Amino acid sequence: MTGSQHEAPAARTAPPGPPRRATFRLLKQLFTDRLALMGDNAETYGDVVRIAIGPKAMYLVNHPDLAKHVLADNAANYHKGIGLQEARRALGDGLLTSDGETWRSQRRTIQPVFQPKRISRQASVVASEVDGLIRRLAAHDGPVEILHEMTGLTLGVLGKTLLDAELGGYETLGHSFEAVQDQAMFEAVTLSMVPQWVPLKKQLEFRTARDDLRRIADELVDQRLANPVENGEDVLSRLIASGSEQGASRERMRDELITLLLAGHETTASTLGWAFHLIDEHPEVGERLHAEATEVLGDRLPEHEDLRRLTYTVAVVEEVMRLYPPVWLLPRIAQADDEIGGYHVPAGSDVVVVPYTLHRHPEFWADAERFDPERFTSAERPPRYAYLPFGAGPRFCIGNSLGVMEAVFVLAMAARDLELRKVPGKVVEPEAMLSLRVRGGLPMTVHPRAARVRKAA
Repeated sequence: MTGSQHEAPAARTAPPGPPRRATFRLLKQLFTDRLALMGDNAETYGDVVRIAIGPKAMYLVNHPDLAKHVLADNAANYHKGIGLQEARRALGDGLLTSDGETWRSQRRTIQPVFQPKRISRQASVVASEVDGLIRRLAAHDGPVEILHEMTGLTLGVLGKTLLDAELGGYETLGHSFEAVQDQAMFEAVTLSMVPQWVPLKKQLEFRTARDDLRRIADELVDQRLANPVENGEDVLSRLIASGSEQGASRERMRDELITLLLAGHETTASTLGWAFHLIDEHPEVGERLHAEATEVLGDRLPEHEDLRRLTYTVAVVEEVMRLYPPVWLLPRIAQADDEIGGYHVPAGSDVVVVPYTLHRHPEFWADAERFDPERFTSAERPPRYAYLPFGAGPRFCIGNSLGVMEAVFVLAMAARDLELRKVPGKVVEPEAMLSLRVRGGLPMTVHPRAARVRKAA
């Protein structure tokens, strides 16, 4: 659908969408295959779709111009929506879930930690953490759960670069965040109609996870209060200083910290899991990565300046995030009536921009299901809002630079030194939660390249 076609309908016309008789099928997809729910309806009905499920109606937006309208041009009319509202039970009013002046204040507090100069100074820390990961992987005899390893890495990097703290002792963090995501999505798809006191296994696990996350956040704050860093630039120091200046409560610091721990590790870990899966499926990509890393890095650790030289590795990361954007859904709630693509959207409506479907839009991506990093080595790029791995507008992901650097360093060093292969018979499929992760983990075997070369010799 072209931009001019978006203006054709009358302003009070509702967008097209599946009929009421499709409610059972839509409910089933909402529970079991949310990606198909979005993709099938975008393909069938176009770039603005009204999906009515029971008493709720959701408006799917699937065109760069319309995504720009919701996320940037009229962003003030759209607050955080489905999924993130439910996550507030664990994350509180952190940067991911808050709105209005609360969000603006939080963003001002944390923004300096992510300034490009500071992130570039963290490159040696990231490289050292990745080097430790590569050494651990190389020492494995049998299969290794690669998603578990990536979660450990990204939490370690987050702790040292953003918090100036060690997170290695908090082994429960990854599991606790899984429980939070599971519960948030369960509440979203059930329209929060299941009372929170019902002792379902999922709800009991969530309560335990929420208590665990609060305990960890409180311990991190207590440790910093006991050992303050003079003129500290890290998030913990800035949260404590901001709390003292603004009279912010301990609860607010806790909310912000838990949000950072989730958003700061989950997206990068998911991206790396999908990257290793796709590289295993396309060994020629792995060989190109190996050749580039060997040429650019030699035997040394990567530096920040290498990001400009590892062009193919960067392109691989970008293409992985096109096919499997870690933030696959950008949910909003319209605060006032609006018009999107010529269609009427009432106040209070759930409006969703879906990078997963937008990144497959046939008007902007040829052979969209094909994994092809060459898309991102060409000077010809798609429209800005056709590619949204980090969102867009005022809520553009604050940690994108650190996440990309971490992913590039991991892929370059892994490709230089190792080959990772999926365990035979492993079926890889996506699980659309708050992030887009590999369902059921990703067991892989590790093969050091040096050993392979010596054996061949």
